[in-house]
Amino acid sequence: MQKEKLAEVKDLKIYAKNDDGDIIPIVKGVSFDIHKGEVVALIGESGSGKTTISLASLAYTKPGLYFAGGELLVDGEDMLKAEPLRTREIRGSKVAYLAQSAAATFNPAITIGEQVTESAVLHGKLSQGEANKRAVELYHALELPDPERIGFRYPHQVSGGQLQRLMAAMALCGKPDLMVLDEPTTALDVTTQIEVLKAFKKVIHEENSAAVYVTHDLSVVAQIADYIVVLYGGEVMEQGTADEIINNPGHVYTQRLMAAVRPKPQAGLGSSVGVEHERDIPAIRIKDMTAGYGGIVNGEPKIPILQDINVSVKNGHVVGVIGESGCGKSTLARVMAGLLPQAHGTVELDDVELEGDLRNRRLEELQKVQFVFQMADTALNPKQVIGDIIGRPLEFYHGLKGKQKHAKVMEILEMVELPADFASRYPMELSGGQKQRINMARSLAANPEVMLCDEVTSALDSIVGANVIRLLTALRDRTGVSFVFISHDLSTVASFADEIVVLYAGRIVEQGPTDEVLMPPYHPYTRLLISSVPELRIGWLEDTMQKREMAVGIAKDVEITSVGCPFFNRCPMGIEGTCEKQNPPIRELSSGHEISCHRTVEELEEVELEVQMALGQENADKLVV
Repeated sequence: MQKEKLAEVKDLKIYAKNDDGDIIPIVKGVSFDIHKGEVVALIGESGSGKTTISLASLAYTKPGLYFAGGELLVDGEDMLKAEPLRTREIRGSKVAYLAQSAAATFNPAITIGEQVTESAVLHGKLSQGEANKRAVELYHALELPDPERIGFRYPHQVSGGQLQRLMAAMALCGKPDLMVLDEPTTALDVTTQIEVLKAFKKVIHEENSAAVYVTHDLSVVAQIADYIVVLYGGEVMEQGTADEIINNPGHVYTQRLMAAVRPKPQAGLGSSVGVEHERDIPAIRIKDMTAGYGGIVNGEPKIPILQDINVSVKNGHVVGVIGESGCGKSTLARVMAGLLPQAHGTVELDDVELEGDLRNRRLEELQKVQFVFQMADTALNPKQVIGDIIGRPLEFYHGLKGKQKHAKVMEILEMVELPADFASRYPMELSGGQKQRINMARSLAANPEVMLCDEVTSALDSIVGANVIRLLTALRDRTGVSFVFISHDLSTVASFADEIVVLYAGRIVEQGPTDEVLMPPYHPYTRLLISSVPELRIGWLEDTMQKREMAVGIAKDVEITSVGCPFFNRCPMGIEGTCEKQNPPIRELSSGHEISCHRTVEELEEVELEVQMALGQENADKLVV
């Protein structure tokens, strides 16, 4: 059956003008259609024009750009020719926008319900009573907890995945015809991403609305898109149904994008660490550490996060820390850096105990442990040139000035594979991947022994992210620096880390060499994480949600507990009367591989055998069909 056409992009051209008055084409004659009940995905690497084209659906361009030609029709009306008041009316009623960062979208001082209903009421689509009723219906449809009361909460009182779905409720409240989704799952962990994708897909089809979905993650595209437009340099390389593009890509560039898709996390993806940097003592070690927020009351953190943590990072090694949002990954890095003093336990650098508060650490101790923050956009001073940003730690820690400092800045730029003339540029003149390299270059300028990398590739496309990982690997081999690599991207961790620490609700549930952790038997939570990584296969999302472990484990919140196994309420293997009442024993496997679980290794192996047999039967059934 022919679907009803909702929007048409016809020969869209968007240009920019530089300081010399030269015209620079950004979007070069792009055309595609959007039908009701359909999700159109715009894919391509950074700089391909995805976000620029999607924002054009709102008749909006970023500062410095302008519409140079073409049409953008919504229900037959050209958005580009509409008067400003009419454009505003269309934006509020027919087209809705979901930004990448839900945390930045919501006002922290206003309740969620007020913000979700505001646009629908403001534009006269619904009365306040109707909007409130509609909001509750959406909370149910998006499978949010306590849907009758969640609207009375403030943004900081819900998780990141819930806030992302609430942003969808905000966009959908006024019943828009078209939604523009700009990387709405990029910063989410794998289990939360599944919840959000499932909710988006369900609501879009039930409401018979349409969506433009911007992403660089092709595995996500395979789960949500009906139609795909492949972009490069502001031009369409290829377009077609999701099945055509994913299963039979025709253009060389599309094939290149497919080849860059991160593989399923499994043993054997990484390369072994060089022995030239090995030492008997670890670079940094945490012993019996407990930490949290809100100050320390009677020797315990008021808001406990981490409990009984033991982690050792060998010299020249990469330790990957994985787990869902709220499990304590960033808190662990903050304790190592001295940004958050621990309540109990010790942090040791080269076998020497460090003060918990960085203000009490010696200059050389600060120099040896450096933090690389997640968002280079906010980590780099926009008013300083790159040479000054990199030069600051050179002067502060090593006393370099003048020609010596300049020469060292040039050497570090070369180390992160950027040209020397970048020293005179400002951060705003760089791409996302280049800014992330400067972010790392600043930390490298201190000449550290340990670099704490907090989600440094999460906002980068797969090609740029792979280049950053290649760079970090080269730096480790060249300098012997150790990395604590925090990430929700299991595939990247599998290819980069020497050891993996799996955190859940502030406790280590599994740790050991990468190949050991990624090879069964797994802890049930590790299995959930690995099973939640999307595959580049249409129908994967539906197949995955039918599995028992997914149905039990996905749609429940992380609860930090002091007694019993914190994963009990989501575990398909939980033992009633034991798991929730007794802390699980640590079971030591070979090669330093440890699993914290009440189930024996033999029982965990049996589950893996059952899963493999089920998969074998499922594949056999598909062959018969």
